[in-house]
Amino acid sequence: MSKRFLISRVLIAAALFALAPVVAARACDFAKAPSDKWSIENDHGVAWLKTPCGDRFYSLGVNVLDGGYPWRDKDGKVYYSWHAFAPSLAAWVDQTHDRLVSWGFNSAGGWSLPPQQLRLPSIIDLELGRRAKFHWFDPFAPATAERIMAVARAAVAPYRGSPYRIGYFSDNEVGWWGGALFVFYSMKPASSFTKQRWVAMLRRHYHDDWARFAADFVPPRGVGSWRGLLAATQTTQLRPGGHGIAAVREWTGLVARRYYTLAERAIRAADPDALYFGDRLPIYYDPMAVRAEAPHVDAIATNYNVDAGDGWVARYFFDGLRRLTGGKPVLVSEWFFAARHNRTGNKNNGHLMTVDTQAQRAAGAAAATANFAAIPEVIGAQWFQYYDHPKGGRPDGEDYDFGLVDIDNQPYRRLTEALTAANREAASIHAEAAVPAPAEGRFVVPHAVASIEAKSLTGWPKPASLLPPLHPSPGAVDFGEIYLSWDDKGLALATIGQDYFDLDLLADKGKFPLADAYRVELGVDAGAGPRRFTLFFIPSPGDRPDHEWMTTLVCAGAAGDAIRAGCTPAPGIRAVYFGADQPRITAEMRIPWSALGIAPPHPERAISAEVAMTSWYGDRWMSLSGEAPEVAMRDAAGWARMRLGDGFRVTVPASRARSPG
Repeated sequence: MSKRFLISRVLIAAALFALAPVVAARACDFAKAPSDKWSIENDHGVAWLKTPCGDRFYSLGVNVLDGGYPWRDKDGKVYYSWHAFAPSLAAWVDQTHDRLVSWGFNSAGGWSLPPQQLRLPSIIDLELGRRAKFHWFDPFAPATAERIMAVARAAVAPYRGSPYRIGYFSDNEVGWWGGALFVFYSMKPASSFTKQRWVAMLRRHYHDDWARFAADFVPPRGVGSWRGLLAATQTTQLRPGGHGIAAVREWTGLVARRYYTLAERAIRAADPDALYFGDRLPIYYDPMAVRAEAPHVDAIATNYNVDAGDGWVARYFFDGLRRLTGGKPVLVSEWFFAARHNRTGNKNNGHLMTVDTQAQRAAGAAAATANFAAIPEVIGAQWFQYYDHPKGGRPDGEDYDFGLVDIDNQPYRRLTEALTAANREAASIHAEAAVPAPAEGRFVVPHAVASIEAKSLTGWPKPASLLPPLHPSPGAVDFGEIYLSWDDKGLALATIGQDYFDLDLLADKGKFPLADAYRVELGVDAGAGPRRFTLFFIPSPGDRPDHEWMTTLVCAGAAGDAIRAGCTPAPGIRAVYFGADQPRITAEMRIPWSALGIAPPHPERAISAEVAMTSWYGDRWMSLSGEAPEVAMRDAAGWARMRLGDGFRVTVPASRARSPG
């Protein structure tokens, strides 16, 4: 089923939903369920939750159903608080429950009141690793396992035996930031069990050869042996241009396996009938950590930042999870849309999905609901969150219009109506979900007038312009994707991807080396001979210690040429980066026809092209041909044959402000 069809289906439902009776969100009477055991089933390749009554269940949940803050006014801010809207918390729960069911939601996500109190099936975040001091302490110490068992027993006690309890998240957004994890434990004392494991892993990885290790890493000053490395409490860092990132990733996998093994053991011992959903991956995942997680969980939980304001969900992200886990079920444990025009006055002060108007927010959220449901492994999607942040931000500073309701408890009508329609359709869309079959025949580059100044992929004809999946290097999985379109001015490329660079991992504190930069290489022959270009992503220090700015650098020639001889500027080519600082990477690049040696072409013109992507530190790559980037860019005879199409004459409009809903 095409995503264009899914979006049309949602829009039709939106027009008709007012005429339809409110359908119960679930068939199971949980108060009288025969057991408390939930399960997951796979029916002809489509994954579903299964209730204690034996019914299929696609989770349409909402995070932060907690009644809000205990105060209404504080420090000059107005907060959402049930005290302002209901005579009791129970009355607020009744009102909120009825609202959510009428909007088609059927479950609760993280940071919510107990499921029995909400009368909604729920997945509870235990914060197990944080409370048991697993993270950033000494995870391999024998006492860590004992603490996790004790914390789990106490944490699940209020929920065990309830049929409303679907299962548990062990934590929220552990992240598995590999570089930070490596550097942090390099500074621990020799008495740390985890530092001992760290040194043992490095000795094994380098076959006890100190010289090989020192070729990839810069140990602390004066340290020249494994014994000295164990005793050192200064940082060990990655040597630029080396291959040490493989050891960094191995360390990430080792610590992650320890975490998931202990968390699974503790949760299953404390509540054997509950499902375990892992630790709510952030909007990025580390491949080694996911491989470590997969054997221990019933489903992978991941938070997700939608990739365009029209609700587009990038293919590579879930394709990568499918390949890493062997098709494990996936729960989207957190997703969201914010609008700049909102009644609360939120400023939306970051990189998370934000559009201009409430109408755009409603349309994008409805389309995303359908797009999540169309992925066969996805067993549900849970909205973040029920109410807006206070104007000026919550106590940690995050200030977003994420709410289904504003801080005065008034629903955003356009959003809730659109989600009501989308939620009604989600289960039937999911029943028809399938992994898209590989495209056959020559790729047609669609015609689309896309302005890179808009810093958005909303106007792109994404299903048509999305290239076939790139082939990853041995042992790797998809970490990004490429879109191509054309107009009278030139060829346009867009990319969505993910990878993580740690500020403190690389020893070189000067200009970031091109050899270690994340990059996209494009080769095109439009009839005047092959032309090659490289789009490098260059990080630099940001405005706070944990933040960096990302800039682009476009060079003529393949990446290897720029790395060996320096960047040769590519005149007339423009690139715009508009992803987060990291780890989600989104950018556009426009190449004028003159840079390809031709006048503006007509539809049906044949071209050939190759695209390759390389991650930070060069440890994994992808290409259209499946060849390593240097080989793929050199061999123009092997480039894919394409033609310019004329079926999508789409102009990206300038944003027009409208009144908030």
